Amino acid sequence: MRFLRFLQDGKEYTGVVQRDGEQVIPLEKVCPRFKEASITNFIQNHSPEDMKIIQDVLAEVESLRPSYALSLKELELAAPIRRPLHDVLCVGQNYWDHVAEVHRYLGEEPPKREVSVYFTKRAVRILGSDETLRGRFDLDENIDYEVELAVIIGKEGRDIPKDKVDEYIFGYSILNDFSSRIMQRKHTQWFKGKSVDDYTAMGPWIVTKDEFVHPLAINLCCRVNGEVRQQSNTKAMMADISTLIHELSQGMTLEPGDIIATGTPSGVGMGMVPPTFLKKGDEVECEIEGIGILRNMIV
Repeated sequence: MRFLRFLQDGKEYTGVVQRDGEQVIPLEKVCPRFKEASITNFIQNHSPEDMKIIQDVLAEVESLRPSYALSLKELELAAPIRRPLHDVLCVGQNYWDHVAEVHRYLGEEPPKREVSVYFTKRAVRILGSDETLRGRFDLDENIDYEVELAVIIGKEGRDIPKDKVDEYIFGYSILNDFSSRIMQRKHTQWFKGKSVDDYTAMGPWIVTKDEFVHPLAINLCCRVNGEVRQQSNTKAMMADISTLIHELSQGMTLEPGDIIATGTPSGVGMGMVPPTFLKKGDEVECEIEGIGILRNMIV
C-alpha cells in the first residue's frame, strides 16, 4: 500500500493506492476522521481497523471505480511528509565503498569503523518528486546528490530490541540527501552542509512495510541526466536497518513519523575522478526497487 500527498485546487490531500495501481483514494473518503490529516497525523493516530478498512476498499476499487477515485497519472504529487516531526535522523557512511570514496576525496586513509555515525539534517520543507531545487550556488558551488532508503517510524519506542524492530516501522520511501560539500568541510561536521533550505527531497510516496520481504535486499540507484552514478543494494549496508533502529533508540525515543535516512552508496559527485558536482539544469533521479523514482531538477 502506498500513502501519498497530492495537490488539488491549491490544497494538499492524503491519498492511498495499491502497488502498481492506477486509482488513488482520498484518505478522507474511507476514513472520514482523518479529513485534512497529514500522513504523519495518520501514522500517529491510525488503528489496525483503519488499515483494514483501507485495504478492503483498495481491493475493490479497480473493479468498482467509485466516483471519488482519482487517476494517479493525472495527479500532481507533493512530498509524503512535507515538514518532518523532528530533524531527519541520518546515518553517515553506511556503505563501505562510499567510505572509501569520501576519504579518497579528502586525501585520507579510510578509518577503521566499529560503530555507526549518526547526525541530523534540518528540513524545514521537504521537496517532493518533480519539484525543482533552487541550488544555493552563491553559498557553495559543490552541490552533491545522495540516494538513500528512508525508514518511516510507525510506533513510539525506546531501547527497542533488535528482534522487535519490524514492529516499529510504518514504511519506506526514497530520500535524496542533497549536500553542500565545501560547507561540510569548512564547518568540520555535516549538519550545516546538509541543512540548506530545500536540500532534502523525499517521495514519491511511502510504501508500507508489508510490501517488502525482510531483511531488505533491494536495489537502489541514482542517475544524473540519465547517467547512472550510484548503484547498489541495501544488503551492502554496513549496519542494517534492525541495527540502526536498535542503536538509535538506545536511551532516545523514536516517535511515529520520524524519518531515518540509512546512508548512501558510492558514486556521489564528490567521489568521481575528477569530482563532478551538480549544476543548473541537471535532473537527478533516485530509484529504489519496490518504491519508485524520485526526480528533481536543479535550477
